[in-house]
Amino acid sequence: MAQRRRGERRVESVGSGVAELVGDPDRPSGWTLLLDGAPQSHVDLADPTYLEFEYIRRMAAAIDLIAPPGTPLRALHLGGGALTLPRYIAATRPGSPQRVVEIDGPLVDLVRQALPWDPKAKLRVRVGDAREAVTGMRDAGYDLVVVDVFAGSRTPAHLASVEFVREAARVLAPGGWLIANVADGPPLRYARTQVATIRAVLPQACLIADAAVLRGRRFGNLVVLAGRTTPPVPELSRRVAGDWFPGRVETDLDRFTSGQAAATDIDAVPSPAPPDGLFSSRP
Repeated sequence: MAQRRRGERRVESVGSGVAELVGDPDRPSGWTLLLDGAPQSHVDLADPTYLEFEYIRRMAAAIDLIAPPGTPLRALHLGGGALTLPRYIAATRPGSPQRVVEIDGPLVDLVRQALPWDPKAKLRVRVGDAREAVTGMRDAGYDLVVVDVFAGSRTPAHLASVEFVREAARVLAPGGWLIANVADGPPLRYARTQVATIRAVLPQACLIADAAVLRGRRFGNLVVLAGRTTPPVPELSRRVAGDWFPGRVETDLDRFTSGQAAATDIDAVPSPAPPDGLFSSRP
């Protein structure tokens, strides 16, 4: 589908709902994946280093800084979509062994057929539940774990507990990093709980987001970078401040969490649904 007519669109039913692939009018090889009307991924088949979504650029900025440029990373991606970040890592860190866990098998088939990735990339995609998959993995097998899992537009509760974070941390190398996408809006109760939950296991962390989201003024994505060593805050701050849509790095996470307790399997809840009309301006 890299060569297409302007305005081309493909619609298919997948396990998680209705998937649409919409051609990017500004990039001949660009595509947006929507699930039930919500933009889920954007990829440029000719240039996997082009990242349309701002929260993905913030994740990529962190990934760029956790190891020397070009150094391969052993990466685990929980949540696949159109594989935007796995393609980015394959392009910027050639030879990186990567595994993707995506629960929606028909979606994986659609992406594999319509948006094929570089066959030379050391990239394996497994269909299954993210938590079940991690539980069966060996200790310290990855330098990076990316958590970006949504059922529809919400992260499931069983991926929002301290027990899950312990499993994700277990498969990280001692110097490895977890990067999580947290979606929330005012009053940021879910985000505060998630930051507390992640830090209960991986205490060295920072938070990256738009200033208005951090202040609880609007719904959006907050990116958590967490590990066992100090995160690269100064350079990360410079990068996200220089983005097309400038972001901010928050390091005072005690203040951010405001004493919120970590969530457990008993009391964890899904992420909040986006407000009505948030995705009304569709591609």
